[in-house]
Amino acid sequence: MTSRYRASTSSEGVNSLSPRRRTVVKAAAATAVLAAPLAAALPARAAEAPAFLHGVASGDPLPDGILLWTRVTPTSASIPGSGLGPDTEVSWTVAKDKAFNTIVAKGSTTATAASDHTVKADIRGLEPATDYWFRFSAGGTDSPAARTRTAPAADAAVGGLRFGVVSCANWEAGYFSPYRHLAARGDLDAWLHLGDYIYEYKSGEYAARGAVVRPHAPANEILTLADYRTRHGRYKTDPDLQALHHKAPVVAIWDDHEFADNAWSGGAVNHTEGAEGTWSARQAAAKQAYFEWMPVRPAIAGTTYRRLRFGKLADLSLLDLRSFRSQQASTGSGSVDDPDRTITGRAQLDWLKAGLKASDTRWRLVGNSVMISPFSVGSLPADLLKPLAKLLGLPQEGIALNTDQWDGYTDDRRELLAHLRSNAIRNTVFLTGDIHMAWANDVPVHAGTYPLSASAATEFVVTSVTSDNLDDIIKFPEGTVSAVAAPIIRAANRHVHWVDTDRHGYGVLDITADRAQMDYYVLSDRTDRNATSSWVRSYRTRSGTQKVERTYDPV
Repeated sequence: MTSRYRASTSSEGVNSLSPRRRTVVKAAAATAVLAAPLAAALPARAAEAPAFLHGVASGDPLPDGILLWTRVTPTSASIPGSGLGPDTEVSWTVAKDKAFNTIVAKGSTTATAASDHTVKADIRGLEPATDYWFRFSAGGTDSPAARTRTAPAADAAVGGLRFGVVSCANWEAGYFSPYRHLAARGDLDAWLHLGDYIYEYKSGEYAARGAVVRPHAPANEILTLADYRTRHGRYKTDPDLQALHHKAPVVAIWDDHEFADNAWSGGAVNHTEGAEGTWSARQAAAKQAYFEWMPVRPAIAGTTYRRLRFGKLADLSLLDLRSFRSQQASTGSGSVDDPDRTITGRAQLDWLKAGLKASDTRWRLVGNSVMISPFSVGSLPADLLKPLAKLLGLPQEGIALNTDQWDGYTDDRRELLAHLRSNAIRNTVFLTGDIHMAWANDVPVHAGTYPLSASAATEFVVTSVTSDNLDDIIKFPEGTVSAVAAPIIRAANRHVHWVDTDRHGYGVLDITADRAQMDYYVLSDRTDRNATSSWVRSYRTRSGTQKVERTYDPV
């Protein structure tokens, strides 16, 4: 049995900005604020003993392997982003049982300040479709033990798969109850995070209907490598997030807020070149912190696009729709149809098309951070149009287009959907987050003539874990806005089978040879640490149909 460690890489001078006084002051303030509570969380018996304050995690399951992650805090001063703390030997153990009686892999490495004391271990030589338990150790301290699971063998006839599906978790807007409810299920092969795992805003800028439920750290908008590390570290202290990471492997992609709002290859809406440093330095810092803090195995350096396979039942193509995209089209420019503009980049689109064509699985899943289905706002009344436009990133004057979604890059979408149709590629399901609403859509080749024209694929969009949705922006009671907006949206978009504009929650995707079904769950109250969840709707697509239909029971 072999194990292999893949160290988290760091880049000298990844933040090429000259240190500015305000940045240094902010970093010092963040250190002062965080040092006391983290020190208090260390074992009382030995304040300077190593501790695992950020839990453990696993991700990117393979038939013979899994990627393990943790972060060790060697001393009370070694808070995320501080750059402080000694080199610390960290060992890992993988076993077939929770009691660790049957150990199948072990190894060790050194956690250093250069990687923010994060550790990754890329374990190989495991058995397919098998539950394993793992833990880390340092200085006589053991981390929590956690469960993970390998993928089925590539040629295995798999009866079913079940994934949790989440997106858009804003720390200041509430508690991460969806993670807790998914962890409690105990029946997930893995869980998919479709982007906005963290948010970059300064404290108070984007909260729950304008009110901060719990403050994040650092308090400033995150710009530097230390900032991004600190924010990731704060998220990883959430007990519900830790619980889900301890129960199943994650498969994650990033969207814009892992960088900055409406990010593209050369900038972002929420980035001021010069005043906030260079975009290239900020983007590099964000990516470095992401790969340090997430159990993600980059297939191509600096990106999250890659492909996983789950036997003969499904493969999962994961997209990076931020690193290569052109700048979003401006209002009224007409450039959304410009073939020189791209959301994927040429290489990634070719990779996606080739993978979909070559796939020999029953289902082709696509982890997709922004909605691919076309969307028109139709004739919404003015009091709903402006907040909906704000949520979707639409021009608030009423032009029916979200240029941050695939609607803003129609040539890439046309090429991809034409490829699916011309090659008779069936059972393609896009899994999407981003817009803080739940949707069940057909993906039409020609939206204007649908349903007379063909549907090339289907799409399930999950709502936000906590981030504001439509009723939150208007500050109306939950459910009242969706009752008005949803029928109008569906009337203007005949490929949309269902949309819920108001609620927070998560999805459970269940796949068999006959159908792929998404069960939608909603929270009782995102601001309640003990929020309950309840099933609200289910939709499925039957094999060979490329269309969505409602079903009346969750799996």
